[in-house]
Amino acid sequence: MDTILEAKHIHKAYANHKALNDVSISVPRGSVFGLLGPNGAGKTTLIRNINQITAPDSGEIWFDGERLQPKHIEQIGYLPEERGLYKKMKVGEQAMYLAQLKGLTEKQAMTKLKEWFVKFNIENWWDKKVEELSKGMAQKVQFIVTILHDPKLLIFDEPFSGFDPVNVELLKSEMMKLRDNGTSIIFSTHNMASVEELCDNIALINKSEVVLSGNVKEIQRQYRNHTYSLTYEGQEVNLQPLLPQGFEVLSSKPHKHHGFNSVKIQIPADSKINNLLTELVKHVEVTGIQETLPSMNDIFIKTVTK
Repeated sequence: MDTILEAKHIHKAYANHKALNDVSISVPRGSVFGLLGPNGAGKTTLIRNINQITAPDSGEIWFDGERLQPKHIEQIGYLPEERGLYKKMKVGEQAMYLAQLKGLTEKQAMTKLKEWFVKFNIENWWDKKVEELSKGMAQKVQFIVTILHDPKLLIFDEPFSGFDPVNVELLKSEMMKLRDNGTSIIFSTHNMASVEELCDNIALINKSEVVLSGNVKEIQRQYRNHTYSLTYEGQEVNLQPLLPQGFEVLSSKPHKHHGFNSVKIQIPADSKINNLLTELVKHVEVTGIQETLPSMNDIFIKTVTK
């Protein structure tokens, strides 16, 4: 697997608190990698190690095939959960300053910033002070200056916090465009629905250790509970007494105006979907069936609390 970043056996402690205990992750190049975990699990410490804000006590971090070095900072963009724009500065002035800190010339910064301000519909805020912006507007500005220098790796820590649904979709769309153009993204969030929608791979940290990692779809299949959602035509039928022992109807819902019914059934682990269909077609006209994989939210809770 071609990776943009690898953290190998990272240990980090503060006084008597062990923040990271033998943590290893591999971020595939050109993907969205979810860095997950409850509050205090160690995610922020790992992000700070990657950004060289703090150093691990032991272990190695490799970036783009090289041991992580100060020169790599210019190739990483970091949007922290706690925003940090200077409130008294004008928006455009501050954006230009931050863009040039990342290595852009004044001309490059101006051209790219104007394009992004128009795209995000905030061009009229260029000469306003940051303190005049809403939280969402300020976050748009920080998102722009984070990605402006085209870094190889972006780290987003709760990037959708405080955004309305329209702007959340806007940021999601831009994240996917960045990924599709080859940028690698570490995405830290507590929103498991966004993880399912955006992430290719994840690592779940709990109590300073990685307790689950891998491809999102493969993890969902690993935690599958043999549950199927299906529809059938006609009147609603009480299916439970008609099914063999071990088959359980979890829910049933008629759709009277459409002439079909939805039902969710869990089958024994040693059974097959064909066994379920064989029994059902004796009693109803099945029109559709699909396996229901557990949500990442369910997997998160199960893994963290077990």
